[in-house]
Amino acid sequence: MKYLIWLLVILLAIWAFKRSRRENTPAQKKPSPPASPSNMVTCTQCGVHLPQDEAVTGAKGLYCSTEHRAAAQDSNPA
Repeated sequence: MKYLIWLLVILLAIWAFKRSRRENTPAQKKPSPPASPSNMVTCTQCGVHLPQDEAVTGAKGLYCSTEHRAAAQDSNPA
């Protein structure tokens, strides 16, 4: 009977310890949903695909950088 009481005391202590650790941990944050996909365009000079909001606009098309727009001898549209 003495060992049964000790076993119950130990199990109660383990349960209380685990419960206190669970309450002290911060709540898991839900990951934010990914941003909505943007339209992809192709660079007129090299053919690389990039988001439309990152593309450099030229009179002859869209480019991945100002260097490619200059290499294509394209001007910045006014």
